[in-house]
Amino acid sequence: MKTFVKVFFVSFLCFFVSASFGVFASLKKNDMDIGENIGFGHSEKQDFSRALVNKLEKEPKSEESFSTLDEAIKNSSRINFLILGMEDTRTDTILLASFNEESKKADIVSIPRDTYIHRKGYGAGDQRKINAVYGSHGVDGIKQTVSYILDDIPVHHYAMIDYDGVIKIIDLFGGVEVDVPFDMKYVDDIDDPPLNINIKKGRQILDGKNALDFMRWRKNNDNNGYIDGDLGRIKAQQQVLDSLSKKISENLLTVITRGYHYVDTDIGIMDLISYGKNAIGMEKGNISFYTLPGQPDYRPINKKIYSYYVYNQKEVKAMLEDIYNVKKQ
Repeated sequence: MKTFVKVFFVSFLCFFVSASFGVFASLKKNDMDIGENIGFGHSEKQDFSRALVNKLEKEPKSEESFSTLDEAIKNSSRINFLILGMEDTRTDTILLASFNEESKKADIVSIPRDTYIHRKGYGAGDQRKINAVYGSHGVDGIKQTVSYILDDIPVHHYAMIDYDGVIKIIDLFGGVEVDVPFDMKYVDDIDDPPLNINIKKGRQILDGKNALDFMRWRKNNDNNGYIDGDLGRIKAQQQVLDSLSKKISENLLTVITRGYHYVDTDIGIMDLISYGKNAIGMEKGNISFYTLPGQPDYRPINKKIYSYYVYNQKEVKAMLEDIYNVKKQ
């Protein structure tokens, strides 16, 4: 495969959720032109459209509550997707997207690439960052590691996407609206691919190329950048994701089947369409964003100082209890 996107850009989950929601909204607004294409009159077309919408749409159910996280993990209907953005053999960005098909609620957890993880037999400082796991253990290894960090929740599917896919999928949706916090100007001819970022401050709609640049940016050539470093970039990525999730698409099958080809995933096309169908009727406000709880830290390894992101297991559990709707007695 090509060089993968260096930064997380969009949840694969939200790709088909956005497409699905867009189809549903389009059906309700436009009475579905398909009725016209098969020879229906106006009133017949409206009846056909209403019947189709009623058949596809399922009212969201109240999310089932559980008394413990273990019980929730065992019995919940949630499907969890691992989304990876790669830099050669390193996972430069990692995201866990959890979707409940019954309640139509999605929760997105960003996992910083410098998250500290101890692996037996891998004692070098850079090998203790989560972004190094893929290089030695592949997709299965990173799935197991993410599951371990997140209190052993199951990771059912994965998805990875390359630069070309990022640009084309965002362009399929007509771009994304974001609020650029300050002028972004950065040139790096030796990066892969080369960077030539020039985005002005302010709220605007970015096409695929500029949206990718927005998500790759960390600092200007004069070293002015996010105060909180990689966490600032995660917030920018989540802003793109949030904007994309609210876009309205006109055709579920067209968007999913076209976008599917830009993604490396273990989700079959029929499963993807099925997940998308189950997302029809999802409210835009039913997508929540999280960052793995923790804080930056410095640790000496073999007489060198390395910067890590150290997660807080107690706060991780609390976050997952919120996601899985655990209501303690």
